[in-house]
Amino acid sequence: MAGDPVPRIPPHIDDANRAFWHGGAQGELLILFCEACGRWVHPPTQNCGVCTGPLIPRRASGRGAVFTFTVSRHQFNPAVPVPFVIAIVELEEQEGLRFTTDLVDVDVDAVHIGMAVEVTFEQAGEAWVPVFRPR
Repeated sequence: MAGDPVPRIPPHIDDANRAFWHGGAQGELLILFCEACGRWVHPPTQNCGVCTGPLIPRRASGRGAVFTFTVSRHQFNPAVPVPFVIAIVELEEQEGLRFTTDLVDVDVDAVHIGMAVEVTFEQAGEAWVPVFRPR
């Protein structure tokens, strides 16, 4: 099981991704949504890649499943204890709505593809980084 959150390098924040990185302050996973074609869009961008329509931040459920993962047992950074899990999580809102994240509060040997997870957030500067834990 994980302990205290590890120090994170704050991400670059711009107009397209601001809602994504700031939503966690209110416990919200904000993903861009295209009202023109009804698609969720991630990673953040200026316009929908399907129809070029404008995007608005919309609250996602924060629930998903592990699509794939790896367990890192090599300590690249002395501040980050090993082992840790890096995963691609697919959100339940839309097939293919995935992003790379860390799994926290989890026994690394219990992680499996399809594992149900939910979002939580860790602060990094002015950003709130979405990470996932088992649900």
